[in-house]
Amino acid sequence: MFKAILITQEDKKSAASVATLHDYQLPEGDVLIEVHYSTLNYKDGLAITGKAPVVRSFPMVPGIDLVGKVLQSDSERFSPGNFVVLNGFGVGEVHWGGLAEKARLKSEWLIPLPKGIEPKQSMAIGTAGYTAMLSILALEKQGVTPDSGDILVTGANGGVGSFAIRLLNRLGYHVVASTGRMEESDYLKSLGARDIIDRNTLSEPGKPLQKEHWAGVIDCVGSHTLANACASTKYGGVVTACGLAQGMDFPVSVAPFILRGIKLIGIDSVMRPLADRIEAWQRLSELLQPEDYDSISEEIGLEDVVDTAHKLLDGKVRGRVIVTLKS
Repeated sequence: MFKAILITQEDKKSAASVATLHDYQLPEGDVLIEVHYSTLNYKDGLAITGKAPVVRSFPMVPGIDLVGKVLQSDSERFSPGNFVVLNGFGVGEVHWGGLAEKARLKSEWLIPLPKGIEPKQSMAIGTAGYTAMLSILALEKQGVTPDSGDILVTGANGGVGSFAIRLLNRLGYHVVASTGRMEESDYLKSLGARDIIDRNTLSEPGKPLQKEHWAGVIDCVGSHTLANACASTKYGGVVTACGLAQGMDFPVSVAPFILRGIKLIGIDSVMRPLADRIEAWQRLSELLQPEDYDSISEEIGLEDVVDTAHKLLDGKVRGRVIVTLKS
């Protein structure tokens, strides 16, 4: 038996709570894992609170991230005792996820825990840090360097934003952070942001072409914020889109793409090929220092997950939330 966050549905209304489950209830998979740590991401918050139709089948154990020790394996890639990491692949949406003391998963979804990263540190990174790294790799592969100019990071207080700022700073970029919580400016500067702007300067409808500011953008917000970021990106600049905290709409004109030749690159972390995942995690292991994990994350227990999910969606959580499942 093991404990988990379980989301159930009745009369089209969902509810989440801590439940005790049996091993036989675990879904199919060729690797059984003792989960040591998981995380609480924005998508998990939506699933747990029921504020968006993230969960595709019920009952569901949420949690799009996990790290743990292999207990049983029918895969040649992994043996009992190996530590593995999971991000995405629909886990926590269509397949039971990481907010549980045990998980049964498909081996092709897993990568070995990277050398130089401890299990708990890997969940301080989680999908958020991994997505931030994918976004930075996209900028690099399009030729955006520290000499190209300022890089805008929107949704800066969130997990992706926090890691993007830290990583960009480590790489020598001049980072401008956009936030709705200006009182957190000291925190953002401690991560490496050189300048802080209020999100209100980007979140309202704007002109199709605006003054050129950014050589690159990592957008975690979507909607008008993404549209305005595109409209104010320099000629030949690159915008990456990985989030939708403001909305899924994209009220933009073609002007920045035609007249300034900017590029917009979507960052998918859910179904990313194995090679991309390994590359991103390898770079993370090279760039992050021990002090980074504590400054960007907080730790909670399974019993705190539901309350914290509501706080996360209310914008009252900054950085990353690690969920401890094995002491």
